[in-house]
Amino acid sequence: MSRSRPAGLPFIFVTLVLDMIGLGVIIPVVPALVGQLAGPALVARELGIQIALYAMAGLLTAPTLGALSDRFGRRPVLLAGTALTGLAYALAVFAPSLGWLFVARTLGGIGGGTIGVAYAYVADVSTPETRARHFGLAGAAFSLGLIIGPALGGLLGQYGLRLPFIVSAMLAVLNFLYGLLVLPESRHGVRTSFDLRTLVPLRSLTLLGRTPGLSRLAVVLVFATLAFQFLTSTWVLNGLTRYGWSTGANGLALTLAGLVGIPVQVALLPIVLRRWGPHRTFMAGSLVGVVGNLLYGLATHGWMVFAIMPVAALGGLALPPLQAIMAGKVEPEAQGAVQGALAGLGSLCAIVGPLLATTLFSRYALPNTVPHVPGIAFFAASAALCLSLVVFSSASSRRVGQRQPA
Repeated sequence: MSRSRPAGLPFIFVTLVLDMIGLGVIIPVVPALVGQLAGPALVARELGIQIALYAMAGLLTAPTLGALSDRFGRRPVLLAGTALTGLAYALAVFAPSLGWLFVARTLGGIGGGTIGVAYAYVADVSTPETRARHFGLAGAAFSLGLIIGPALGGLLGQYGLRLPFIVSAMLAVLNFLYGLLVLPESRHGVRTSFDLRTLVPLRSLTLLGRTPGLSRLAVVLVFATLAFQFLTSTWVLNGLTRYGWSTGANGLALTLAGLVGIPVQVALLPIVLRRWGPHRTFMAGSLVGVVGNLLYGLATHGWMVFAIMPVAALGGLALPPLQAIMAGKVEPEAQGAVQGALAGLGSLCAIVGPLLATTLFSRYALPNTVPHVPGIAFFAASAALCLSLVVFSSASSRRVGQRQPA
């Protein structure tokens, strides 16, 4: 049986794009929407809650959804998640109060929790030779979603604060219908039994310690994800306070950063993988990421940020091969549960990372702070990537040592 199922990968790509749109579409419009529903004084606090709710829902449900996909198949879980995403957007359209908006964001986070199932699907339909390239396409979907989300929210929000949610709901419904018609099941044959203890929140994270070498790689993934969170959660604040950028300038910078990153993962990654393999590609991408973040932190003028973007974008070479290496360590029958646990870790980083980054920024990067370190968040991102490299090198050395004869 062929493991290549091209009909399913476009659905996965669109689903991942929609998940990232769900994170970004609220940024331009929710402050005003919250102001309408709760009053201007509560905007800052309630916006933070909205973002945290989405990530927390994914953290609590992603491991369980992954285990469910091991038992019942990827297709029904992915379709259910897509339908729930559409329902969440629709509920946000008609939310009469802040409480209902919270419910909508929570449901959206649960729907977005299928990201681990999507990655398990990618692992199912990939060979060892194509796995990293397919994960690179998934990374490109993330970049595209990060571009579309804020842009969609900003453009459509000019004509109505609920309009971005209407369009997002329609996209989710169309994706659900598309998947219903063309998405094949990637899991065939024996299914795993479903342990009810999997329903206990965060318990599935213990799966990462049961596969040799996977727990160390999970630590690598955590540091790499935190670095990404440090960068994205303070990007707008940095542009505003350091360079005096307007909302439009910040949006342009985010869009260009995303656009530059897409060809790296779609076109350049396969070439580098063929020459260097996944381990060396991850290390090279991480080293470039360290340099890119350092340069961002040292940039004293706004034009420098745009000049640094092509270099920093090469850091996108790191994550897909790391994901491929991790997927290669997992048996097919446990792929969903493990990818769900990894998605849960990603959601945890999406909660902790912005809190750490914004705290550092407010303490050291704001005007008149002493000591004044404007690039502190980017320096922290570089430090996190350095730690990921140290742990990865340790894990690789241990793997080589275990292969040596006694």
